[in-house]
Amino acid sequence: MKNTWLITWFTLREAMARKVFIFFAIISLLVILGSILIFSVIDTESLIGGFAVEGQELQLAQIVTALELIIISPLAGLCLLLAIFSSASFIPNMLEKGNIDLLLSKPVSRTQLLWGKYFGGIIVVLLNIAFLILGVWLTISFKLGYWDISFLSVIFVVTFTFAVLYSIIVLFGVLTKSSIFGMMAAYFIFIILSPLMNFANTQLKVFVESETIRGIIKVIYYIVPKTSELMGQITLNLASGKGITDFQPVLTSFLFLILVMGISNFIFVKKDF
Repeated sequence: MKNTWLITWFTLREAMARKVFIFFAIISLLVILGSILIFSVIDTESLIGGFAVEGQELQLAQIVTALELIIISPLAGLCLLLAIFSSASFIPNMLEKGNIDLLLSKPVSRTQLLWGKYFGGIIVVLLNIAFLILGVWLTISFKLGYWDISFLSVIFVVTFTFAVLYSIIVLFGVLTKSSIFGMMAAYFIFIILSPLMNFANTQLKVFVESETIRGIIKVIYYIVPKTSELMGQITLNLASGKGITDFQPVLTSFLFLILVMGISNFIFVKKDF
């Protein structure tokens, strides 16, 4: 375990050296400063009144959650896309001739090496997402005088979603020693495949009469990681304090992560360098 955390620490230092960490931090800082500037010039009563619906009385908690989601939802998706791009080269760089020879000469097992790199990439994203969401949460909560820590659980949902996608990047990195295929696969699943299978499972199957095709849709849906639900309904429920009402997307995505990382580890251990 000690060796794994040492590799994780070296990956964090690598991210700092390649300005990945600083780049994320600058984007997050700009968003937080922009939020502070905007909310400092907006009157609180006018802000609350802007959410008022005729004939309905919204609770302050609903308004705060809505504001936080309006700011965070698009940024979290953007941060995930940037995180995929910036972390895709960690494994290929490690496998470059010279680097991998040096690492394998150390008293570190290949399993510790791979998982250390994996955890390092996740922690880079966790710290930056936490900085962004915590900053926006503090800004809005201070402005409206309402403090609800349930919104902070979004930090872990976004990080978990990245962890699932990062497992795919690791697998393709080990297989091809290139970052391109892993990035393409992660982007394809996050932007196209997962939303498409979520739609097919909830909407399209109603119009499909063939039991065989409906069964195929169901099987593919359960295999594909549920990044669409994680960043959609589950994030919305957690931010509004409802908790996770359906654990299936979390559990099947976690099983996908473990399976893909298990395959990556098996290939990495057997690979001849």
